[in-house]
Amino acid sequence: MSYLIAVSGKGGVGKTTLAGLFVQRLIARKCAPVLAVDADPNMCLDAVLGVHAATTIGAVREEARIIASKGLAVGVSKQELLELKIAESLVEADDFDLIAMGRSEGAGCYCYANNVLKNAINQMSDAYPYVVLDNEAGLENLSRRIVQNVDLMVMVTDPSARGLKTVERLHAMTAEMEIKYDKLAIVINRLRKDELPAASAELKAATNADFIIGLPNCDELAEIAEAGGAIAEISTDNKIVAIVDDLLEQVALPGKKPV
Repeated sequence: MSYLIAVSGKGGVGKTTLAGLFVQRLIARKCAPVLAVDADPNMCLDAVLGVHAATTIGAVREEARIIASKGLAVGVSKQELLELKIAESLVEADDFDLIAMGRSEGAGCYCYANNVLKNAINQMSDAYPYVVLDNEAGLENLSRRIVQNVDLMVMVTDPSARGLKTVERLHAMTAEMEIKYDKLAIVINRLRKDELPAASAELKAATNADFIIGLPNCDELAEIAEAGGAIAEISTDNKIVAIVDDLLEQVALPGKKPV
């Protein structure tokens, strides 16, 4: 069974950057191959990881529908065609593979595309020791139930009172949707001070989080993003790298040291 890390949070708090860091630090711990899943229609995990997802689940779904409707897939069921197209959409890198949801194509809601992505994750994940899922920004993504069982649920926020309250609502929705997780880590990103906000203690109590982790505001990460670079460019002595490594060591890879 794969170890699944799911990253959620409101937009603009560094959620996708953190998901990319998880992928890269798992690779550094010789846990490759890692499956990176970009479940955000406004996809950018591929850019963070330094690859390009030319085809997405949304596009694959529409392409398979058109081919099937025109009778061009003789002897192949629609489901088989869809699975073939999904395999073709997989971005393969040296130490990780990536699959992206992308935007819904054609008429209709995301429901079918969500189910396609869910099935793809279920079918593919056993081939990977670790899966990192970057959820859509906001609260509504959890209602789509792309995953139901998570090993490490990571909820990302900024230090603002509004951001902390959003995480509390996100946690409540997780319970309502009956999404199960083994461990919960709340990451408070872009701290301007070397201490967590006072309200973080209340948040930990309200959510019963296993970890409340602070990440400092980081000029290096900002410079990489501004230059359009990949997360792999971050220096290994960066304080944020050390914090992510420590979390992984505690929850996913006890006793295994990074390189």
